Amino acid sequence: MDIRMVDLKTQYEKIKPEIDGIIQNVIDDTSFIKGKYVQSFTENLSRYLGVKHVIPCGNGTDALQLALMAMDFEPGTEIITTPFTFVATVEVICLLGLTPVFVDICEDTFNLDPDLLEAAISEKTGAIIPVHLFGQAADMTSIMAVADKYGLKVIEDTAQAISATYDIEGQSVNLGSIGDVGTFSFFPSKNLGCYGDGGAVCTNDAELARKINLLANHGSSKKYYYESIGINSRLDGIQAGILDVKLRYLDSYVEQRIAAADRYDKLLSEVEEIILPVRKKNRNHVFHQYTIQVNENRDVIQTHLKSNGIPSAIYYPSALHKQTIYGKYHMDRPELKVTEKLCQSVLSLPMHTELDWEMQHHIADHLKAAISASR
Repeated sequence: MDIRMVDLKTQYEKIKPEIDGIIQNVIDDTSFIKGKYVQSFTENLSRYLGVKHVIPCGNGTDALQLALMAMDFEPGTEIITTPFTFVATVEVICLLGLTPVFVDICEDTFNLDPDLLEAAISEKTGAIIPVHLFGQAADMTSIMAVADKYGLKVIEDTAQAISATYDIEGQSVNLGSIGDVGTFSFFPSKNLGCYGDGGAVCTNDAELARKINLLANHGSSKKYYYESIGINSRLDGIQAGILDVKLRYLDSYVEQRIAAADRYDKLLSEVEEIILPVRKKNRNHVFHQYTIQVNENRDVIQTHLKSNGIPSAIYYPSALHKQTIYGKYHMDRPELKVTEKLCQSVLSLPMHTELDWEMQHHIADHLKAAISASR
C-alpha cells in the first residue's frame, strides 16, 4: 500500500485539466509577473477571507517580514510569540533587529497560552504573533483582549490554518482577519498550496495595506521612484493561476481532511498511550497536521512505522528557545515546560485529502502494533 505523508500527485490528477489549462493560459498571455491572474486570485482570496485587502507575496516567511516591516518598530522592540513553531515566525523578528520573547503554549492545542501573556509584556513590547498551529486557532478572544489592554499589534501567523474559523460574539470569522494583519503560506503541502513558493498578507487597515504593498515592491509605488527601503517579494502569475483554481476546491479539501481526522479519532480513541488532537468548540480545526501525543518510546514507534512503509513526522523536535542561535534571547526568562514536554511527545501521522478508510485502518493497525512493541 502506497501511503504518503502528503499526496499532492493524486490531488493534482483530479483537477489536471483545470491546472494545465490555467498554466497554459498564463504562458500564452506571458503574464508572468503581476497581471490579471495575480489580480484575480487576490480578489477571490479577499472575498473568501472576508477582508478588505490582500497583498500577495513570494512566500509565507516574506508575509511575516512584510507585516512587521510595515509596523515601523524601533530596533529592539519586543515581539511576543511561541517557541513551538516553524523557524520563520521567529527568524523574521531577528532579521529586522527586533527581539523575540517566548511564551509557553497550551498542552491541548499547542498554541500560545494567553494566561502567560501579561507577565511577558514590558515597556518594550510592540506586538504579539500567535501561530495557529497545525490548523487550529489560538485563543484569539483572550489574545486580542490583552493586546487591546496594552496597545499592542497582533500579527496572525496563519501559514497552517487557511480556512479555519473562530467564533467572535456568535459570528464565525476566518483566521487572519482578527488581528491587525494575517499572514499566509501557500507552500505546496499547505491546505491551499501552489506548485512552488507563494504567500499573502491580509488586513482591513487601508494604510497598512498600502505600506505592505509598497514594501513588497522595492518600496516603490511608481516605477524607479522609491518611498521606502523594501524587498522584492511577488507571487508570480503561474502560481496565482494555480491557487485560483485550487481556492475553488478549498472547502472540499478541508472537509476531506476533517473526515480523515474523524476516522483517525475513531480508530485510535481506545489506545491509552495516545492523546488525540483536541478540537475546541468555538473554532474549527482544519487539520493541516493530525498530531498525536505518545507517552513514551516515540523513536521506537516511529521506526516501527517506517519499517512498514508508513511515514510520520515530528513537528517540532527542538523548541526554538533551546537552539543556540535563538536561545540567547531567552536567557533569564521563565522555563517553557509545556513546550519542552511536547517536543518529546508529538507525532504527526499522514494527513491529506486523498486518505481513505483502508489506508487509515492500515496506519492505525501498525501504530497500535508499534505501541505494543514499545511497551
